[in-house]
Amino acid sequence: MKVEIKVPTMGESISEAIVGEILKTSGSVVAMDDEIIELETDKVNQVLYAPEGGVIEIIVNTEDTVTIGQVIGYVDTEGAASAPPPVAQSKPREETPAVTPATAPANAQSPDQGARITKEDYVSEIKVPAPAQQVPPPQVVTQAPQAPTATPVPVPQTPAPVGERAEVRKRMSRLRQVIAKRLVEVQQDTAMLTSFNEVDLTQVMALRKKYQEKFVKDHDVKLGFMSFFVKASVSALKAFPDVNAYIDGADAVYRHYYDVSIAVGTDKGLVVPVVRNCDKLSFAEIELEILNLAKKARKGGLVVDDLLGGGFTITNGGIYGSLLSTPILNPPQSAILGMHAIQKRAVVVNDEIVIRPMMYLALSYDHRIIDGKEAVSFLVHIKNSLEDPARLLIDV
Repeated sequence: MKVEIKVPTMGESISEAIVGEILKTSGSVVAMDDEIIELETDKVNQVLYAPEGGVIEIIVNTEDTVTIGQVIGYVDTEGAASAPPPVAQSKPREETPAVTPATAPANAQSPDQGARITKEDYVSEIKVPAPAQQVPPPQVVTQAPQAPTATPVPVPQTPAPVGERAEVRKRMSRLRQVIAKRLVEVQQDTAMLTSFNEVDLTQVMALRKKYQEKFVKDHDVKLGFMSFFVKASVSALKAFPDVNAYIDGADAVYRHYYDVSIAVGTDKGLVVPVVRNCDKLSFAEIELEILNLAKKARKGGLVVDDLLGGGFTITNGGIYGSLLSTPILNPPQSAILGMHAIQKRAVVVNDEIVIRPMMYLALSYDHRIIDGKEAVSFLVHIKNSLEDPARLLIDV
């Protein structure tokens, strides 16, 4: 029986996809739930799995455009039973080199006879003169000699130098194409501006060090920096609602929920899955949700619903060593917070120079809906919340 392989529904806003990598070629024997093909959309790449075990037949090619519900192949469930089993390759038998008669003495006995050649036998054998060999008479050539054939001389092939002005053309993935397109659109369609500040993370690092062991024991996840930044951002979004709004035509739409997108780098590009209802989640729940979404993103397991929505984005370039950068907006959102590397620097506290773990913060925002005063105040609110984390408990 042939079972159809169809393009599944991948979200309300997605009607088509591009055939990416074909993981199982036609004629391959697959088991149920084997990865068979990867589809690329403008939001996420999705792997399709074999619905049944059998012999697979793919009727589309790489880079073909397919629509939701389209049949792209079949699995012949009866084909696996009739497929010939793989032939086991036997190890080649080692051959024992034979003794040539010319190298053995004339009176030598074979090893099968159990005899050995003595020194006296060998000496007596070599004293006997060898019979004169008869040389055959020379043959008279009756045909005209042929012209000698020229032997072709192989021309050495010089290998092309590796890495010397070499170019390799590779098609960008659908996801990478969409990322590139949207980044350009953001620059053209928004009045993007960036404000900077710095934060002293002494108190946050002290809390993590003090409670890390018990936190991991109770919640089975580490207490990271990201949960502090998410909580601080939610507090700032409540204080400055324009940052949680977006422009739709001539209207400004204000969100009364707090869904935060967390940027995750993968081999195929940057994705921003959403942690929803962050105002209602604990520190542990935020850390667990971020960990699960990051694992799904790196394994290619994100679905469209993981990416939809989101009112504010946090991106952490510090994990790659970035000291300062200007993050680009994630449309239709109006603001994005950039975290950077933590460095010990000399700062002035109470008129004294001290060494503190400092991080530069960057807030990029759409100036069409967010004024500079609000943006700077928003960033200062985050700074104050992180330098005195007790504020997050009493919501000030």
